[in-house]
Formats: sequence, structure tokens, C-alpha cells
Amino acid sequence: MVQLYNLHPFGSQQVVPCKLEPERFCGGGRDALFVAAGCKVEAFAVAGQELCQPRCAFSTLGRVLRLAYSEAGDYLVAIEEKNKATFLRAYVNWRSKRTENSRVCIRMVGHNVETPFSENFRDQMSILEMPLSEAPLCISCCPVKGDLLVGCTNKLVLFSLKYQIINEEFSILDFERSLIIHIANITPVEISFCVGYVGVMSDLEVLILKLELDPKNGERVHHHPRKTSNPMKQTEEGISNELSQLESDDFVICQKPMELLGKKSEQSGLSVTLESTGLADEQLKYFHIQHLLYRRFAPDVSSYVLPDDIKLHSLQLLPIYQTGSSDGKKLSQEKELLSLFCFFSLPHVGYLYMVVKSVELMSVYHYPEKSQQAVLTPQFLHVITSNNLQCFTVRCSAAAAREEDPYMDTTLKACPPVSMDVCALRIQLFIGLKAICHFKNHIILLTKADAEAIPERRESPKRLLSRKDTSVKIKIPPVAEAGWNLYIVNTVSPVQLYKEMVDYSNTYKTAKTQSCIHLLSEAHLLVRAALMDATHLEPGEKAELLEVFKESCGHLGDCYSRLDTQHSHLTLPYYKMSGLSLAEVLARVDWTGEGASQKYERGLIFYINHSLCENLDEELSEESAAKVVQMFHVAEPKQLPHILCSPSLKNINPSTALSYLRKLDASGLSSILLTLTKAAMALKMGDLDMHRKEMKSHPEMKLVCGFILEPRLLIQQRKGQIVPTELAIHLKETQPALLVASVLGLQKNDKIGIEEADSFFKVLCGKDEDTIPQLLVDFWEAQLVACLPDVVLQELFFKLTSQYIWRLSKRQPPDTTPLRTSEELINACGHYGLIYPWVHILISSDVLAYENYTEDLLKLQSLMCGPSFDIASIIPFLEPLSEDTVAGLSVHVLCRTRLKEYEQCIDILLERCPEAVIPYANQELKEENRTLWWKKLLPELCRRIKCGGEKYQLYLSSLKETLSIVAVELELKDFLNVLPEDGTAAFFLPYLLYCSRKKSLT
Repeated sequence: MVQLYNLHPFGSQQVVPCKLEPERFCGGGRDALFVAAGCKVEAFAVAGQELCQPRCAFSTLGRVLRLAYSEAGDYLVAIEEKNKATFLRAYVNWRSKRTENSRVCIRMVGHNVETPFSENFRDQMSILEMPLSEAPLCISCCPVKGDLLVGCTNKLVLFSLKYQIINEEFSILDFERSLIIHIANITPVEISFCVGYVGVMSDLEVLILKLELDPKNGERVHHHPRKTSNPMKQTEEGISNELSQLESDDFVICQKPMELLGKKSEQSGLSVTLESTGLADEQLKYFHIQHLLYRRFAPDVSSYVLPDDIKLHSLQLLPIYQTGSSDGKKLSQEKELLSLFCFFSLPHVGYLYMVVKSVELMSVYHYPEKSQQAVLTPQFLHVITSNNLQCFTVRCSAAAAREEDPYMDTTLKACPPVSMDVCALRIQLFIGLKAICHFKNHIILLTKADAEAIPERRESPKRLLSRKDTSVKIKIPPVAEAGWNLYIVNTVSPVQLYKEMVDYSNTYKTAKTQSCIHLLSEAHLLVRAALMDATHLEPGEKAELLEVFKESCGHLGDCYSRLDTQHSHLTLPYYKMSGLSLAEVLARVDWTGEGASQKYERGLIFYINHSLCENLDEELSEESAAKVVQMFHVAEPKQLPHILCSPSLKNINPSTALSYLRKLDASGLSSILLTLTKAAMALKMGDLDMHRKEMKSHPEMKLVCGFILEPRLLIQQRKGQIVPTELAIHLKETQPALLVASVLGLQKNDKIGIEEADSFFKVLCGKDEDTIPQLLVDFWEAQLVACLPDVVLQELFFKLTSQYIWRLSKRQPPDTTPLRTSEELINACGHYGLIYPWVHILISSDVLAYENYTEDLLKLQSLMCGPSFDIASIIPFLEPLSEDTVAGLSVHVLCRTRLKEYEQCIDILLERCPEAVIPYANQELKEENRTLWWKKLLPELCRRIKCGGEKYQLYLSSLKETLSIVAVELELKDFLNVLPEDGTAAFFLPYLLYCSRKKSLT
């Protein structure tokens, strides 16, 4: 693997026109650069590639020891030294300072300012004094919220950024000391702070903490939460006391190296406690500490380098925000943190950790020379040695991409892995490098030429230890003071560097090596990182980056499709992300080979196979389709039947396809799927004899299994619409039962949804949404018979009953002959019940009127007589079915009967069909409804007999049947009570005698 690419990430450079030798400098925001020298700070505006202009200058209280800028709040903070005392000061509204002699307001943090005086702050710079009980050692500003963290011996002090509102139009920036973090036995050399994450570094120790809001109570409390208490603490304290006594010029005693991640970092032996100092309840935002990382290093005493040189440097927390949330028009406080990375470095090794959801070491950087300082950006790691500026790649965007998108590393999307080897893009010579900082796309370098440094650097370590053997005479130049310069090195645009990487990758393209993938992955991550850091991008730049991003995905897709690697499957997601069509991808394939001698790598086969299985709305030309078929015939012959069913291969010549399928058949690969595919191609050619021969070669159930293996033989999707195939249309006319059984099999095996199946039959039969073809009704009935577990029974009942009712009300016969009769459904399906005898009597009176749609009526009655049917659901849909017809009457009476409205049903039957009354009573008037025989039916029959009429004889015979039942059921006394008072005694006497004798008979 190539570890060093001689690329050009550094573009033009310019010199900062400083008047004095810089001692400290920092940059930030979009254009701000601050340089401190002596007791003065110069501010510069950095714009474009060649412009660095002085903006203003202001005096400090003393010599600047540390300098930091916060974009949130637009303030500069400095640790200054005067008369061996240190001070912490923040410079606010510095852009208003026109001249060095302009008036400056000085105020103390935490002191309220009177309104008349505060109006003076509007147009002049303010200096905020921040008193501390101990000397400040280091500072860090939160890049999101602007809060300030100050490091002192054994503690960190947090100043929360806030605004004092003077009036509706004016507010002034202020700070409040809100929290103190006590960390015993550590003196911070550098600290870093970002949205609650705290990094603390001493000479050989690094501690990463997270300040968290206590979920249990939101009240402000003064508390000292869980000190890190464990046996290791007391042990290490004892050891440290002993070490302080033993250490001398003759001994160097080192503690052993240690790395603790997550909760284990609480065992570091460092005691961490919180002390609230906020003046207002709402200012205390954090309540407890979560330990994330502790790492301790030990100097390598086996080397010839003095232990004093083995110190950590360049601690940095790098945030990456949610893509799209970092809008330049929005305030920085509104940015949503996506991921956070921690970097720190030894002189020869740098370490990069990811510290958000989990803490893990991402990358280790080995420098070829001893480093002095490093800065981490979302795209690169920039490291300076005494004479070199080095640019290394980072994996932050790869890790953040996986945090942002849960579908990363699937068939939809991909990203180069975090574990990919890091490499150096450039080692640029700069003589006498001393310090570095970074903001936007600028790298600020301080150089100071030291005449003695160059020859000494060339000496070996052994010669440094033994000066007596030195044969090189060091000449001290007559120059009394070395020269210095402050440079702004502009990094090239991501697009420009990307293009150079792509051009460089072409040197590996013909060799088919992993180096090509590696370099193109680096280019991809460079563009991805630039898109994530979209705060400073113009709309045109973002659009260009998006195009380049797609292009890089296409290049990676080409690599993985061309190389036979274990990651060949990544061809699919990268080609998808590229936006290339299948035809465009095929146009990039090298087709130089002929026939079976051509070798196709598995990445390309994998991509094409998946693309053809996803029902792309793209039809390949006949030539491209033939190339695809030939490719699969060589590489994956078993997939040929499947890919031939893809809508994308619609234009394939069927005779060409059949020739390849016959070769499969001849090779011994015979299956039901192959048979069906050949039958479909024969039908497409118009050869019906061949089609029938293939279809008859297997029984129907095997054919159903074949359709389940490849549903696209019957159903395809184009532009989101379901389209029946020619084979499905042919089966509708010739074998509708096979078609229904096949679609039912697809549904049973989750190959098609309920709504999709309904749409399929409607489209197949050429019906609109409001018209239901008989073939779909056959399918619904088949679903009931099959008792599919995912089918909602009541919904299916509703579909069927509403269709039966609609046909009966419109007297509309089915458009095709139903596949099953009512008798077959009753015998095959438990949901269709036996029709009650009285129903048959009721409808037999008008058989001829329903001759054309008797089956629909019988099926509806059977469903209503079934055990599973919810009768209440049908009531709203019965209105079109009039009770004036016998069919409507039978359905209405059935419905009322199921609702236990027996008395109304008796009245209706006595009026409309008296011959059905007694069979109805025998069927329904049982158990608790038995009393209706004598309370309802007997009086009603007696009343109607008195009226006479043409139905007199029917009523009379029904009355005799009723009296026979009542005489059996009632005692003599009760029987006498229910008989009519004006009845003929001779008529009732036989029933009375039977009733009086039934006890003796029993």
C-alpha cells in the first residue's frame, strides 16, 4: 500500500504584514487573524487568495501567553502576564476599534452596567476582566456556544457566554462563572472544550470528560458528585509521594502507560468533582461528569532522546455538524452536533479518537520526523516539524457519515471504512517552522530561521550524546538575530485536489491494484468532508461538490466492478450513489473479450443482477440487453431465467434468449423456472405450440411454485405502476384457475401485497378502479378458502359482500364464469356456512327472476350464515338491495335474524312468505327464544286466520304446526291461557287432549 502521495494540497501563500515578531497568533470565523507581539495585538482581515490586510490593533495589559478566538460571540480572549502576575481578559466588539488610540471600555465580569454607561459600548471595543483565584494556564472556547473554559492548577473554570439586554435593539456580551471542575493531581498544559465535552492534557496524560445534565432533577444544586473512588487512587497517590522523594538528577522514574476507555476511565485515579458557582439557577447547565477517555504515556528511556522532549502537544476536540443544519445564515448556536473527535500527539506519534456514542481509537499517525505542533481539520491533519509542513488524511468524515446515516454500508449507500490506512499527501519544505494554526481554508505558519538548527539536525542522535567525537565544525554566522515570517498558506479547493487525486489514480488503473481504490477512496472522503463542513460554501460551490461527489462514486464503482476483491459487493451502492443509469454503467464496461473467453468480475455481475431485480424504470436497447444476457451466460448461467424476466430486458430478442435458455437445458439445468421462462419467450415469439408444450410439461402445482420463484413472469412494475406480462394476459384467457392460484401463492409467500394483487387483476381485466372483474372476486374467494394469516377477514368479507350486493341490486351478471360455485365454496371453506332451510323456501318462490345471478345470491347468503361474518358491518350497504325482491327480502331477513330481531322477521315472513314461517321458527326459535312460539307466532296466526283471505290455508296449516309444538312445550294450564278465547273448541280439542295426556305417556 502506498503511504505517501506527492500531491499538492497547498496552494498559494502570502506573508502577514506584522510589524513585530509574533509570539502568539490565532484565527477564526470567516476572515479574522490575530497576532500578538509584546503588549500589542494586531487584527488582520484575510479575504481571498492574495489579500491579508491590517484591520486594527490594540494594546494588552502585558505580554500575551495564550490567545483564543470564539466565532460565537466574536470575541478574543487572552492570558496576559505583567509583573509576574497573569490576567484573563476578553476583547469584545473589537471590530469597532478604528484606530489604536480609540477609546476602550473596561469592565469586570459579573458586574451589572448602568444603562447610560452601557450605551457607550455600542460603538467601541470593550475589555472584560475575568478575576480568578489562581493563575490561568490555558484557555479554550466552545465553537458552538461560545462558552469559555479556563485551565488552572488542579481545576477548570467554566464561564458561560450570555448577553445583557439593554433595550430591544441593543445587548452587550458578558460572561458568568458557572462551574468549577476540580481535577486532583493534574496540571493542565492544554485544554479543549466543545458542547459539554472537555479535554484536559498534561505533559504525559490526557483526560476526556463529558458534562451532562442530570435527568432526575433540574434544580440548581451545589454538589460534589461521585469522586473517582477506587483502590487504584490511594495506591497511585502513595506512589506519587514516593516518586517525589526519589526523583533526582540520577533517576528518572516513570509510571506505566495506560489506556482506559468509556466507564473504565473512571479507574484512572484522578478525582473529578464539580462545584457550582452560577448566580442564576438557569445558568447551571451541567450536573454530573461522564468519563470517556484516560490515557497516560511514559517516556521511552531506551531511546537516546532526553525524556524532557517526550511531551504531549496539540490537544484538540473537532466537532462535525449535521449536514444541512450548518447554514451560514443561521447562528452557530443552532448547529446540531453530529460527531466529535479528539486528537493529541507525542513528538513522533499522533492519536485520533472518536468520542461521541462510543470511544474508540480511529487512527494512529507515525511522523517521519519529530513533530512540534499539529492541527486537525475535517479534511486533513497538518503537522509541522522543524523544517517540514506535512499533510495527512483523516477518517473523520467516514465516521461521521455512519453516525449521520443509519443506512450506510448497505446496498443503498456506502462509505470508505474508518479503518482504511491513513497516508501523507504532501511533505512541504519550510525552514524553521515554529507554530501553526488553522481556520477556514488557511494554514498560518510561523517560521524563524535558526542558523544552528540545520547542521545539528543532520547529526545522528549518538553524536548529540558524544560531542567529543564530533568532526563537524559548526560555524556560527555573524547574523545576530534570526529572521522570522508569518505565512498564510491557502489550501487548494477540494474539487481541485480531488481532480488531482483522480488523475493520479489513473497510474494504477491498468494494473488493477488496491492502490487505485485507496486513492479514489481518499478523494471520495475529501469531497464528503467538504460537504459536511458546508458552513463556508457558496450555493454554486456546493452544487459543484455534489456533482464531484457523484463522479467519485462512479469511479469507486468502476474500481470495485473491475477488481476481484472481497469487497466487490460495494459496486452496487457506489453506482447507485453515482446517479449513473444501468445503460451508462454498461457503456463503461470493457467488452473487448469474445464469448466465453471474456471474464467478468463478480462486482459487476453483482451490481447488474441487483439492478435488474429492482425493477428499474429503464429499458435497455436490444444490443445492451444481448450483452447482459451473454455476460450472465458466461459468469452466472443459473441467473439467466431471473434476469430475462426483468422489465429492463424488455427489448431482448426472444429467439436470442431462447438459444441461451436451451443451452442451459442441454447442460442438465432443468427446472420449472426454466420451463416457464421458455414458455414466456415462446409466447413472445408467437409460437403457441411451443408455449403449450412447455406449459404441459409440468403439473399445475409445480407451475405455481415456478411463479413463486419468479413473480415477474406474471407481474412487473414500470414507473410505479403494476403491469401484467404477456404470459399473465394469455393465462387469463386460457388458464384463469392457474393464474389465480399463482397470485395466491405469491401473496402467501409475501411476494406481493394485498392491494398490489387487487390492482393487478383490475389492470389485467382492463377495469377501472370502481369496477370489479369476476377474476378478482374469484381471487378474493380463493383467499378465504386458503385462510391466509395476513388477510384481515372482515375486510375480505366486506369486499365480497359489497360486490355480491352490487351485482344483485344492479342485476349485473359476472363478466366471466366464476371459478367456484357456492356449493364448492361451502364444502371447501369454513367461512361459508350452510344456508338455512327456510332461506331456500323463501327464494324458491321466484327462481326464474334470479337465474343469471343465483350464485352471487347463494354465496352472499352462505357468508351471512357462516360463523365468522360480522353481520353489523353489512347493514350500511344493504340499502341498494330492495326488500321488494325475493333476493333482497332473504338478505334483509337473514340480517335481522343474525341481529336477533325475530319478531320483526316473523311479521315479514307471515306477510310475504307464510310457507317459510314454520321452517324459520324451527330453525331460529330455540332455547331462550322458544317462548316466541306461543307469545308471538300463535297469536299472530290466529289473528290472520280470522281475517281470511287467499293465504288462509297457509296460515291454517302453520297454526296446526304451531299448536303441535306448543302442546308439547307447555303445561295444560299454560296452554289454555295462550289459546284464543273466541276459538272453536272442536279445533283445539285434539291438542288439549295431547297436552293433558303427555305426562301419563311419559
